[in-house]
Amino acid sequence: MPSATATSATTTQGQAPEITTLTGVGIGTGAAVGPVAFMAPALPEPKDVASTRSVDEETARVRTSVAVVSQELDARGQKAGGAAQEVLEAQAMMAEDPALTELIDQKIVAGGTAERAVFEAFSSFRAQLEALGGYLAERAADLDDVSQRVIADLSGVAAPGVPERDEPFILIARDLAPADTAVLDLDRVLALVTTDGGPTSHTAILAREKSIVAIVGTQTSEGLADGDVVVVDAATGQVTLNPDAALIEATTERIRARAAQAELPAEPGRLADGTPLPLLANLGDVAGAAPAVARGAEGVGLFRTEFLFLDSTTAPTVADQRASYTALLEAFPGKKVVVRLLDAGADKPLPFLNDAHEENPAMGLRGLRALRASENLLRDQLTALAEADAATSADLWVMAPMVSTVEETVYFVTIAAEYGIRTAGVMVEVPSAALLADRILPHAAFASIGTNDLTQYTLAADRQLGSVAAFQSPWHPAVLRLIQEVARAGESTGKPVGVCGEAAADPLLAIVLAGLGVTSLSMSPAALADVRASLLTVTLDEARTIAESALAADEAADAKTAALAAATRITTKEN
Repeated sequence: MPSATATSATTTQGQAPEITTLTGVGIGTGAAVGPVAFMAPALPEPKDVASTRSVDEETARVRTSVAVVSQELDARGQKAGGAAQEVLEAQAMMAEDPALTELIDQKIVAGGTAERAVFEAFSSFRAQLEALGGYLAERAADLDDVSQRVIADLSGVAAPGVPERDEPFILIARDLAPADTAVLDLDRVLALVTTDGGPTSHTAILAREKSIVAIVGTQTSEGLADGDVVVVDAATGQVTLNPDAALIEATTERIRARAAQAELPAEPGRLADGTPLPLLANLGDVAGAAPAVARGAEGVGLFRTEFLFLDSTTAPTVADQRASYTALLEAFPGKKVVVRLLDAGADKPLPFLNDAHEENPAMGLRGLRALRASENLLRDQLTALAEADAATSADLWVMAPMVSTVEETVYFVTIAAEYGIRTAGVMVEVPSAALLADRILPHAAFASIGTNDLTQYTLAADRQLGSVAAFQSPWHPAVLRLIQEVARAGESTGKPVGVCGEAAADPLLAIVLAGLGVTSLSMSPAALADVRASLLTVTLDEARTIAESALAADEAADAKTAALAAATRITTKEN
């Protein structure tokens, strides 16, 4: 697991202190230099004393504070937009969850204060979610933030949050609540370092979307004091304490060069020898289309349709879906738009589809399995997509999630053809699909590799659990080999193979993916500029050499180190 390493400073007279580093998971490849500031501490646990108010008075206080917090979270979401809005709206729904409200009421009836009732009810609800595991366990941490905000409102004090400083700073926190991450003032917050979290935590997801320089999961902040100057390097996942002047100067120059690169006109993705490698956007809502186009997205490689469903207790109508899909396709006239069918289950259960308890939902009734069990939803979605396609000029591609067998592929492609879907493909997220890609692709029009799930299933490490974050790296040679298998199958069958997982947003890993034979990359729009610039530094043959270096390693960290060394040798030789 990523761990913190701290070398003690040398006190020998005349000798400079040794450089100390904290190591975690870097988000992106950015860097920052500046003084650190710590998140304000959490509110103390409310005292367990009998209330001096009536049950009705305490209940009314809770209802008012919950409504205030819910409205504030919704407002922050509206301001932030994108994935941040989705996360904050989910938090607002948590605050008003009927089961949670019932627990609070029970505590108040038992004689507790509103503050204590909220604390105990949220703690109990948190424990229930943690026991369920997977995505719900990860979301349990979000309850802490909601609870603190409600208690703060009840107490008439400010909720813990980002400190106010006159000068820009690097924020150090155990973790950052979605409500805080979503509205960070990027003119003041130079970078974010958390001791908790992993590469798929909400903090990491929002940091990618907002292009925040971030390192998560350092496990400790020992050795840091408020005001200390540090260098944060997301590319290496290291926070350097007591940096010398040379490192500060080099990092500052790198920051300037990256900023200049981001200002250049966006061109189609390609390698240095002109080999095209289209760079597409991952989107969760139609509102993200315009910003993606502005950042140079050549189309959409992953549109997550489940976000159209998450707030519903009943399935959206064909008409509602058609309107959303039409708006999306109209934003990309003449360009490829890959729509993923409803990927519900595991981390995204829906009350009208698959909210029944499962012992291991990540391996249960999810993705295409869930759609097949409720085929009316699948047929409605295909109807809406076909109608939106007929009314627009975009190049619509549709793919099924969580395909694991050849039979499932044939089933989906056949039913998609019934509705006139011209380009029907599959997501490769399960090792079985990767290993059988040479048999799957003759039936499917394309494959798109979801590296987040492919990694968790290959390494048997739940992508939502920080305790196994060290196993959640797409750099692992086992994952790279599976990607290579799919790419080879694509080449032999003449079918395109893209990557739409978080791996595509890593500029160095993007080179490796190109070398493995991937034909397109889709990512958060914020990552497009860095990946575009990285690909231009190598030819296809050089990318293949770098990929072979990564494949020859035994572990994820060694694969990344080997790829970086190979890339450095190549680019240094050219210069």
